[in-house]
Amino acid sequence: MAFYPVYASSTGAGEYAQTLFLVVGISLIISWVISVTVTPLQCIGMIKPPAPGEQEKDPYAGKGFAVFKTVLEWCLHKRALTLLGLIAVLAFALANIGRVPQQFFPDSTRFQFVIDYWAPEGTPIDTVSEDLKVIEEKLSGDKRVKNFGTFMGAGGPRFYLPVDPEFPYSSYAQIIINTPSYAEVDPLVAELEPWLNDNVPQALTRVRKYTVGPGDTWQFEARVTGPAEADLGTLRSIGEDGMDILRQSPYAKHIRTDMRQKVQKVVLDFKQEESRWTGVSRDIVAQSTSRAYDGLPVGVYRDGDDLLPIIARDAEEDRARTAAGLDVVTVLPTLGVQSVPLSQIVGGIALEWEDPIIARWNRRRQVAIQAAPLGTTYPALRSDVIEEFESMELPTGYAMEWDGEFKSTRDAQVSLIPGMAPTLAIILIIIVALFNSLRPPVIMFLTIPFAVIGIIAVMVLTQTAFGFMALLGAMSLVGMMIKNAIVLLDEVDLNRGSGMDAYQATVMAAVSRLRPVVLAALTTVLGVMPLLQDAFWTSMAMTIMAGLTLGTVLTMVVVPLFYVIIYRVPSPEK
Repeated sequence: MAFYPVYASSTGAGEYAQTLFLVVGISLIISWVISVTVTPLQCIGMIKPPAPGEQEKDPYAGKGFAVFKTVLEWCLHKRALTLLGLIAVLAFALANIGRVPQQFFPDSTRFQFVIDYWAPEGTPIDTVSEDLKVIEEKLSGDKRVKNFGTFMGAGGPRFYLPVDPEFPYSSYAQIIINTPSYAEVDPLVAELEPWLNDNVPQALTRVRKYTVGPGDTWQFEARVTGPAEADLGTLRSIGEDGMDILRQSPYAKHIRTDMRQKVQKVVLDFKQEESRWTGVSRDIVAQSTSRAYDGLPVGVYRDGDDLLPIIARDAEEDRARTAAGLDVVTVLPTLGVQSVPLSQIVGGIALEWEDPIIARWNRRRQVAIQAAPLGTTYPALRSDVIEEFESMELPTGYAMEWDGEFKSTRDAQVSLIPGMAPTLAIILIIIVALFNSLRPPVIMFLTIPFAVIGIIAVMVLTQTAFGFMALLGAMSLVGMMIKNAIVLLDEVDLNRGSGMDAYQATVMAAVSRLRPVVLAALTTVLGVMPLLQDAFWTSMAMTIMAGLTLGTVLTMVVVPLFYVIIYRVPSPEK
């Protein structure tokens, strides 16, 4: 049931891990059936009974059990001191939780990475093509590059689920690079990023690896929205203020807004009266100006299985003069046989600046301030600039919200909450039904937080990021530690039922259950160890290994400690 919140999650992150609940659930049910059927049969066949007259040895007479019993009894005698010490260690671990790196999902280990290229908005695609030749020559001469594919005007097809395709526009290009192995990816990414900044300074270039799980193209994204007809100049000004804040941070790179740069456009002062006298409509003017530069499709040429468009446009030397001589572009009236210059139709020709991209969010105009973390994780970047961002003065009717990795992480965590209610309810019902008492669940849930000590310690020492999968690992620890506590408390009840006093029953239950609890934890730790080599499962494996290792040690001490405290079991004088 500890995995059920993942199964009940409705977000993309939950979809990636939903099968954990099914696989673990099926495996545990089958293993339980085997343990109560096959295992006893194997014991009957393999374990030899003692010979007649042979004295049975004390199974807990070893030095290890003796040392553990001595330590446990000291802790139970000094129960106040022990409890204060454990609380102090837990408080120290929680105080260092800020040193644990945070990351929603890790980077992928694909033998592949991508270069994004953004020329200034309005750049012709021919210019973009010329710039990319410099990058392609660099890649072609590198033996660490197996092959690459270039896409101009838009991103490549969505061949990998976590990839969000870029909107199509002429100033954008993308190069997808394949390497012989993953060993070449990190060195190439580290080398290409400064090389692109030096050799392609006229464009914003970004070298990035793919992510596993539902990753975000822009980890840092602050979205400012305004009214449906918000002033674009105001939105652009707010975006510039946000970019200035990011430029001052040592943790930000690839800073931009989704509004991009302004572009110039040619504006024709179309005269209705002249157009009626000459018989020239707006559509004819549009076709004439398009023919003069871009060209008009006039037919289709079939070449085998391919259909190639036939484009009619002015000669190259005339096209080069189109912008300066737009007033002499000829226009043919609808019913006329003689062309007239465009200047006879329009009152004037002017250049104006405009915003080429107008984005909306929930039907409100918006600007998204985007960036990528530099040498750190997203939470470190956000914590460095969040105070300045949230202190920005926005006009009335404007609001800011956090998108990117922050929203993805929050949505994924919130999506686990609906599944936690039935999880806790069923776990409590099972425990209360098993012990017919409310105090055992209290003991178990007081023990669980101490597993955090091991999780924080290993994450800080190894600098492994605590992400969504690590959160699932921490949730699974709840079930594992409750299982260990059930084994121990059940043995205490059996000992008390056989006539032992409460103190002796508690100590002997811990001693007798030490071996099965430790071996069960050890097999679990060894079982998840192969996951350390996979980027997707590393954080989850380390969380389970560290939390369960320390949690098992603490369970064998903390559970008896809380038992004697809650049941008010006195310590013997000696």
